[in-house]
Amino acid sequence: MKKLIFSFLIISAAISCKSPEARYPVSQNSGSYINESVARNKKLLAQEESLIKEIIAKDSTTNYIASNGGFWYFYNKKVADSISTQKPEFGDIVSFDYHIKTLDDQTIYAEGEKPTKEYAIDQENLFSGLRNGLKLMKAGETVTFLFPSYKAFGYYGDKDRIGTNIPIKTTVTLHSIQKIDSIN
Repeated sequence: MKKLIFSFLIISAAISCKSPEARYPVSQNSGSYINESVARNKKLLAQEESLIKEIIAKDSTTNYIASNGGFWYFYNKKVADSISTQKPEFGDIVSFDYHIKTLDDQTIYAEGEKPTKEYAIDQENLFSGLRNGLKLMKAGETVTFLFPSYKAFGYYGDKDRIGTNIPIKTTVTLHSIQKIDSIN
């Protein structure tokens, strides 16, 4: 009987000394939230692009240009093409004014309400559509851009007057470009 109890104790000790097993989570995330978010954003983008294309189709007097950056624009005032007139590049300091409207022309920020802005191209915070749009302009030009919400202020808005996922129309006048020597 002692041998039986002794063997039982040794077997119990050996079993209890096994290494701990990893605990698995009670629920596993399948990524469905991300997939739903992607689907929702694709649907929103399609609606906004459809709305912008309707505006363009109704305005037959204006020559809209589709950019590679996912927005549309037209020139209110265009500078004649010449070799001496250059577009801004990385690091150049530009001075510009702009005002913002909804796509149905309701004023969000009126002309002159925002002070003239100086901006170092691609080195400061500016919403992505305007950042890309400024690179298409020459000094002295005025351009109107139609931005879907993801190119404007996106989900967060501007935390003042522009709400969540609002596509906008922005008219920009580029006053000057100060070229920065890239060689230093």
